[in-house]
Amino acid sequence: MALLAGVLVAGAALAHGDVTPQAVDTKELPSLGEGWRDQNPFSGNDKAIKIGSSAYNQNCARCHGLEAISGGIAPDLRKLDNECANQKAEAKKKACAKEIDDYYLTTVRNGRTRNGAVYMPPFEGMLNQEAIWSIKAYLETRREKPL
Repeated sequence: MALLAGVLVAGAALAHGDVTPQAVDTKELPSLGEGWRDQNPFSGNDKAIKIGSSAYNQNCARCHGLEAISGGIAPDLRKLDNECANQKAEAKKKACAKEIDDYYLTTVRNGRTRNGAVYMPPFEGMLNQEAIWSIKAYLETRREKPL
């Protein structure tokens, strides 16, 4: 039984690292230009949310789970900004949301590694800024605790 569990965990780890990014059609969204935005310009934008939902399912769901509900391999992205929802002061809530946007953007652009192991591949150069922020706009609709 332990051997079977070990094989399944090893297979999941290999599958997690074998990710080929899929193109995202963002031509219906306004261009964000060359410089990276430091906050999500597409929050609440219905068109971006629709594009982000599709982009998430094509590029993120295999690790982070359908509808952002993790199966345990990668973080549950519905909880990404839970601590922000607990902030009572509006200024603190906004500062927290900006910090989460920074964390999200850095993670998606650069990926995550630990001790040489790739936990998340970098998506910069594979997904444009519009695609990355549209995925974040979609994730904001999946929040466990609304802001």
